[in-house]
Amino acid sequence: MTSSFQPLQEYREYSQKEMLDHAKEFYQKMKKRRTVRQFSDRPFPREIIDQCIQTAGLAPSGANHQPWHFVVVSDRELKQKIRSQSEKNERHLYDHKAPEVWKKSLAPLNTNAEKSFLETAPCLIVVFEERYTLSPEGKPVKNYYTKESIGIATGMLITAIHLAGLVTVTYTPSPMNFLNTILDRPRNERAFIVLPIGYPAEDAKIPCIQKKSFQDIVTHL
Repeated sequence: MTSSFQPLQEYREYSQKEMLDHAKEFYQKMKKRRTVRQFSDRPFPREIIDQCIQTAGLAPSGANHQPWHFVVVSDRELKQKIRSQSEKNERHLYDHKAPEVWKKSLAPLNTNAEKSFLETAPCLIVVFEERYTLSPEGKPVKNYYTKESIGIATGMLITAIHLAGLVTVTYTPSPMNFLNTILDRPRNERAFIVLPIGYPAEDAKIPCIQKKSFQDIVTHL
């Protein structure tokens, strides 16, 4: 199959000083990003979330299949259902399945089976991975590098949310297949992550943690 191409017109070359300045500016903005688990129920315009999702949709993907679907949940009853099932799964995980080493690793973050943020946050974005798509004839078409693609898109979404002035927490209930049922998603989709979105609560607290040093995360060869 022959692909069509067009000239690269949007690229602008910066001076090396401008490049470094932009990189430093972006680093300083992202340095302020923190995971937040206590949300205000204060609403915000839907257009903000839609714009952030549009940004996520620009992510690169295997064969440009764009194997993602974003479900925005603001309905109170649906959020209650998601919280109820999530907490049921979490209690079973903490009480019967989670190894002690896992619990010990999470202890500094003070997490538990209670997930009130799923109900308090004005909206949730549930990101679904499309394992395959359907052709116009209804036949399955394989998607490629779906987890890598959707991981990049989710990272861009989290970045857009932060730069818009909102906060989020990455949440992956285990198992996650109940989200297909509650949100009426097709069989070719699989829940990848849940992102509660909103303003932080006035009394929100974050754990005192440190990121690895630059020397620990990079190797120049």
